[in-house]
Amino acid sequence: MSAPRSLIINSPYEIPVCHWEQDSRGRVLRVREGRRGAGYEIFDTRTNTRRTVELEMVNRIRPRVDEWRQAGYPGTTSVTRSLLEYWIDKGEFLDGRWENGPRPLPFYFCQIEAIETLIWWVEGLAEYKQGVFLPGDGGSWERICNKMATGTGKTTLMGMIIIWQALNALTYPKRKEFSSVIFLVAPGLTVKERLQVLYPGHEKNVYDEFRMCPNEALRQKLNQAAILVENWHTLMPLKEPERSVMKKGPESDEAFTRRVLGKLAAFKDIVVINDEAHHAYRQRPELKVSKKDAEQLGIDLEEATRWIEGLDRIHKTRRIRRCFDLSATPFAPTGKKSTEKGLFEWIISDFGLNDAIEAGLV
Repeated sequence: MSAPRSLIINSPYEIPVCHWEQDSRGRVLRVREGRRGAGYEIFDTRTNTRRTVELEMVNRIRPRVDEWRQAGYPGTTSVTRSLLEYWIDKGEFLDGRWENGPRPLPFYFCQIEAIETLIWWVEGLAEYKQGVFLPGDGGSWERICNKMATGTGKTTLMGMIIIWQALNALTYPKRKEFSSVIFLVAPGLTVKERLQVLYPGHEKNVYDEFRMCPNEALRQKLNQAAILVENWHTLMPLKEPERSVMKKGPESDEAFTRRVLGKLAAFKDIVVINDEAHHAYRQRPELKVSKKDAEQLGIDLEEATRWIEGLDRIHKTRRIRRCFDLSATPFAPTGKKSTEKGLFEWIISDFGLNDAIEAGLV
C-alpha cells in the first residue's frame, strides 16, 4: 500500500470524525470512521513494534461531557456559561474562511474540549459525573491533567483556565471552586519567557490577542487577578553560603513561601498551573525508582521531586485549592522496570500526537 499524500483528515476546529488505522509497526493502513479512543502508545524497541493502551477513564468521561454540553452546561455559574458560549462561537465558514465570529479564527476543538472537561469536573452537576473517579498522586491537594500534544495551543488553554477561575472568583468571592490567585510553574527559563503573555498587562497578552473576554467589563475585571509565572528552580530549597559565619538553619516553610511567591504570598487558596507537568512527579514511598530508570523516561528525578516538594510547602502555608497539569507526555516511572512507564492517573482529557497530526496542527 502506498503512503497517503496527506495525513490530515480532520478539521482542527471540529470534533474528529475519522482516524487513521495503523499496524503494529506504525504503518498507515486505512481511514476508520469515528473518533480515535483516548490512549497512548508503548514502543517495544526489541521488536520495533507498538501497542496502544486505552485511557479508560478519559473514554468514560467523553460521553458524560457530551451529554452535559447538550443539556446546556447545567451547574455552571452565569459567568462560566457566558464564557463557554462566547468561546464556542465559531461564526460561519464562507468561501474558504471564517466570517462573522468574535475572533478571526475559532479556538481549536482540542482547546474547547479541554476547558469544557475541566469545567464539567469542577462545576458540573453530580448526576453527570456518576461512576467517574480521578485518583490523585498521593498528595493532599487535587491535580487534574489535560493531555495535549505539543502544538495544540496549551498556552491559550492556560489563558482560558485563568479567565474562568479568576472572573468567577472575583464575581463570587465565597465560592470555593474558584481562585483569582494563580501560580504558574514553568519547566525552564525559555518556557517562562513564553508564558509572560499570560499576564493581563503584557502588551501581547493572549486575552486580547485571541479576544477571550466576552465584554470589556469582564476584561477590566481580569486585571484584578493576582498572577505569577515562575521557573521551577525557585521551588528549590535555599542553600546557605558555605563560608557563612552565621548559620541560619533550614529555611522555614513560611520564609520559603514568601521568597517564592513574592506578592502572591499575601493571599491564600491558590490555583497552580504546571506547564509540561510530567516534570512534576511525586515519588510514592511504595515505589522504588532509580535515577537511571527515571532518566530513561526523560525525567530528572531530583527536579521532579523538588518541584512537588516546593508546592507541598506552599500548600502547608497558603493552601493550594487545585492544580491544573498540562503536558503532551504526562508519564511517570512505575518502578517496575526501566522501560515501563505509566500515565498520570488524573488525566481528564486527551488529544494526542496522532490526533494533532490528523487535524493539521502538527
